[in-house]
Amino acid sequence: MPHTSVNRTGRIVLRPVAPAPRPKLTVCFPVRHSTARVDGRATLEHWLDLWMANEVEPCRAATTINGYNGIIKNHVVPALGEVPLSELTPDLLRGYYQWLERERGLSPNTVRKHHVLLHTALKAAYQQGIIPDNPTRRVTPPSPTTANIRYYTPAQLKRLLDEVEGQALELPVKLACCLGLRRSEILGLRWRDVDLQTGLLSIRRVRTTVGYRIIEKAPKTSDSRRTLAIGALDDLMALLRRLEASRSLAGVPCGPEDFLVLDGLDRPWHPDLMSHSLAALLTARALDPITFHGLRHTFASMANDARVPMYQISRAMGHSNPNTTQRIYTHLFDQTHGEVLAAVADTINRSGASA
Repeated sequence: MPHTSVNRTGRIVLRPVAPAPRPKLTVCFPVRHSTARVDGRATLEHWLDLWMANEVEPCRAATTINGYNGIIKNHVVPALGEVPLSELTPDLLRGYYQWLERERGLSPNTVRKHHVLLHTALKAAYQQGIIPDNPTRRVTPPSPTTANIRYYTPAQLKRLLDEVEGQALELPVKLACCLGLRRSEILGLRWRDVDLQTGLLSIRRVRTTVGYRIIEKAPKTSDSRRTLAIGALDDLMALLRRLEASRSLAGVPCGPEDFLVLDGLDRPWHPDLMSHSLAALLTARALDPITFHGLRHTFASMANDARVPMYQISRAMGHSNPNTTQRIYTHLFDQTHGEVLAAVADTINRSGASA
C-alpha cells in the first residue's frame, strides 16, 4: 500500500513503500533440488539416463540396476530412445510390446518387466510435471504365464546324488535339494553360518553375479534371512564334518569367514561356472537336465508330497508368505488335488453300490 504525505503546498503526495525484505528460508533438513531441467521435448533415452542416475542407482541393489540397464540398452533405446516424452502414446507402447514378443522373441513375463520399468520411469516424469500424464496407465501388458517348473522325482534325484558323491558338486547339490536353498544362498555360506554342534545353518549373505562381476550382499528380503535346523539330516551333517576335517588336514582355510562351498581347486565357485559344471555332469552321465533352481523345486515337490504344511514349506524356502509359495508352485501343488477328487469319487461309487 502506498505511503501518503502532505508537502508544503498542501498537496497530497503518494510515495511507494519499499517492500519488506523476505526472510531467508531456513529448514532443518537438506532440500533436494532437481539437477535436470527437462520438459516434454526431452527424448526417452535422455530421461531414462537422468532417472537411472538420480532415482535408481542411489538406492537400488546392483542386480536391479544391472537388469534395468540391460533392458534400456538392448531394447528400449533402440526402439524408442529418440521419441520425445510428449509423443509417447499408449498406441506406441502397445506396438513396442508386440515388437518385443514377435521380433525379439521375448516371453510375456519378460515384456511385463519392460512395462514395469517404463511405468515407473514415466511416473517419475509425471510427478515432476514433465509430462501431463503417464501413458503406460492406459496400456495393458501381456498376461503373465506360468513358467515350466522342472524338478526331479525321488528316483532321478537318487541317481544324481550317487553321481556327485565325492565330487566338488556334492555339497551344493545336497544343499539345494535337501534344504531348498537358492544358488546365491549356497555360494554365500561361510563356515560361521554352520553350527555342527547344534545342527543349525543360517542364511546371512548371498553371492551372485552382476554382469561379469561377482558381488556379495545381504539377502533381498528379511524372510530370506533364516536359520534352518539340519541336525536330523545325518548324511548332510556327516558330509560337513568330513569336509571340515579333510580341509583342515590339507591346509585349506576353513575358518569362520572362509566360504563353505568350494570348487575342485579349493576356491570359491564362480556362480556361472558351478551351474555349467552341473550341466556338463548331467550330459556326461546321461541324466535328465536340471538346474540348481530346479533342485530347489525338487525340494518343494518332495515337501509337498510329504504333506508338510504350506506355511512350513514357505518358511524353509525363504518366501515372504505362503501365498508366494503357492503362486510359484501352483501346478506342482495342484497335483495333490487328484487324490482328493479320487477319494470323493470313490465315496460316491461306494454309496451308489450300497444303495
